[in-house]
Amino acid sequence: MSEKIYDYDPAAALESEEAIAVFLADALETGDSAYIARAMGIVARAKGMTDLARETGLSREQLYRSFSEQGNPTLKTMLAVMRALGVELTARPHDAERDEPVPS
Repeated sequence: MSEKIYDYDPAAALESEEAIAVFLADALETGDSAYIARAMGIVARAKGMTDLARETGLSREQLYRSFSEQGNPTLKTMLAVMRALGVELTARPHDAERDEPVPS
């Protein structure tokens, strides 16, 4: 008997705004801009690039390029996409002694 290995696509699990918010919050906590851009790309695929392009006024090509592994989306692009995804970017105090965000 041989084992089958399946490719896992995290976009398939992002079916609600809450799941998307948790996924993006985890990515943002890494502080790694490339990782955050990739996470945004996964969420964008989950929602559908064509619909997202229409809602944001950005082209599909721009979205793919911005959220690729080599992408570097502008703040304007990030905010437009996050708004279209139904999530928002927030800030909270940072605990420098523990190098972890302060619980809200």
